[in-house]
Amino acid sequence: MPMQLSWDDYDTDTEETAGVIADLAVRDGAAPDAPAEPVNTGLDMALAVEPAVPEPPPFVAPPRPSVAAEASARAEAPAPVPEVVFEAPAEASPEAAPATAPELDLEDEASRERVTVDQKAMINCRADLNQLVPFKYDWAWQKYLDGCANHWMPQEINMTADIMLWKSEDGLTPDERKIVKRSLGFFSTADSLVANNLALAIYRLITNPECRQYILRQAFEEAIHTHAYQYCIESLGMDEGEIFNMYREVESVEAKAAWALRYTRALADPTFRTGTPENDRTLLENLIAYYCVLEGIFFYCGFTQILSMGRRNKMTGTSEQFQYILRDESMHVNFGIDVINQIKLENPHLWDEEMQGHAERMILEGTELEIRYAQDTMPRGVLGMNANMMAEYLRFIANRRLAQIGLTEHFPGVKNPFPWMSEIMDLKKEKNFFETRVTEYQTGGALSWD
Repeated sequence: MPMQLSWDDYDTDTEETAGVIADLAVRDGAAPDAPAEPVNTGLDMALAVEPAVPEPPPFVAPPRPSVAAEASARAEAPAPVPEVVFEAPAEASPEAAPATAPELDLEDEASRERVTVDQKAMINCRADLNQLVPFKYDWAWQKYLDGCANHWMPQEINMTADIMLWKSEDGLTPDERKIVKRSLGFFSTADSLVANNLALAIYRLITNPECRQYILRQAFEEAIHTHAYQYCIESLGMDEGEIFNMYREVESVEAKAAWALRYTRALADPTFRTGTPENDRTLLENLIAYYCVLEGIFFYCGFTQILSMGRRNKMTGTSEQFQYILRDESMHVNFGIDVINQIKLENPHLWDEEMQGHAERMILEGTELEIRYAQDTMPRGVLGMNANMMAEYLRFIANRRLAQIGLTEHFPGVKNPFPWMSEIMDLKKEKNFFETRVTEYQTGGALSWD
């Protein structure tokens, strides 16, 4: 072990000190045959100027030679190598992409190049994901801007009339109360399923930055929706345990949640990677399940029921919450459809006959589950509708979902028995929902910080 100097050593010029410094000089790169001469180790050493200094000047020890020597020794010592160094899973095939989202290596010349539009892709893209522009999918960025413009919060909506009506013994019929409970029971956990799928799987696997930007916005909106359902449940004084556990305890609600979870299992595995035809199909399957079915079909029965109550001046606050949520969900579905079709366009080998048949079966399965939910929640006619009318409406929606992803409509001749639903979804944000409130959200410059 090298001899170390204390600060007291700097106050005395000794031969022993000079010898140590000379040894350090050799280790730090000085000529081995340099004569060992007495060296001034005082604190003014660095300022001393010798008049007869040959060229090149002799080594002058730094103020703390022992520290320098130790640092040099540490620099020359080999660094320990960790066991895992961000390698691809051993089971991945050589042809598979080494990672879903490429890591940025600024030492790599390819990573230092500017990203061009042609380098961008929806999945399996190796371009730098940190470079948002230039946009390849302008529609994704526009949807992000539209989502931001549609921002709202649950507390903005007045729930006073709903509370009075819910607590009144004759305010709602038993069938109407059942509809409200079932809707809140399913949606309070359904939006959490969507948010978890987005945050834990889809965001990681989609390799386009402008689409990721919208996915971040959508994930936040799903959090707002879950907040809105909780706000309604709390405001109405419902049994929170009963409502939030319906997706475990009520068969028609549980069936829909279980169906959605089935298409999340593979992607929820943190080791799942795209880059092979099989895994790419699994991702495409998940997108169809969540955008075309969970958000594109499973939401429509409950939303139609609650919004029909609002049209009858019942549960107007809850209905207004659902109206905002429905418009968000409509944008989510449109975004998801565009993502699905773009993946098909860029990877035509994935959209083979087998995958098309599987996608059709998924949409028809979801439609049947939603019809069963309608029969459970409306055993009798209520709110100007019944289960048969709802079944026709859901088949009309299923036809739209099939056509949107390039498949043939399955239910010819069905019509929309609730045209007012389209009017609600298309309602401009500046207008008042049911004339209950001004819906223009405050901008940052208008907020009060008092």
